[in-house]
Amino acid sequence: MTAGRLLPAASYGEETNMEVILREHVDNLGKRGEVVKVAPGYARNFLLPRKLALPVNDGNRKLIDRERKLADVREAEDRATAEALASRIAQLELTITRRVGETEQLYGSVTSADLAEALSAHGIEVDRRKIQLAEPLKALGESTVPVKLHRDVTAQLKVTVAKQ
Repeated sequence: MTAGRLLPAASYGEETNMEVILREHVDNLGKRGEVVKVAPGYARNFLLPRKLALPVNDGNRKLIDRERKLADVREAEDRATAEALASRIAQLELTITRRVGETEQLYGSVTSADLAEALSAHGIEVDRRKIQLAEPLKALGESTVPVKLHRDVTAQLKVTVAKQ
């Protein structure tokens, strides 16, 4: 090799994209069972160790087909449960009271944790991270807050912040 010449990228150990089969839905990449091309480092360091994907070969394709059939049944059950919960949430109107100042300004705010606690008081258990509150509610009045119960199911929760 002569000094000053650059080697092609492949000889540095860098590979081109690698094909993997997804075992789970990965945001911004693909759904379960899809064959996708990813950077080798992403596959090696993230997808494969977390069991989110498998390398492409005939044995893994058969394994994924079996898993997909089971997952489709499970997915349908999860979606039906989420839709039932969404209809319960849509019928519900939460009223949360907070102390206010003389100018009708709230002391503090209403966060997703407060909403999750209020929902659990009504017998609906929802993880606070599923409540998609862009920023805490800091004003009196009515608001509609989306609650993402499933990848395809989002309920609209009516929240009224009232003064104490």
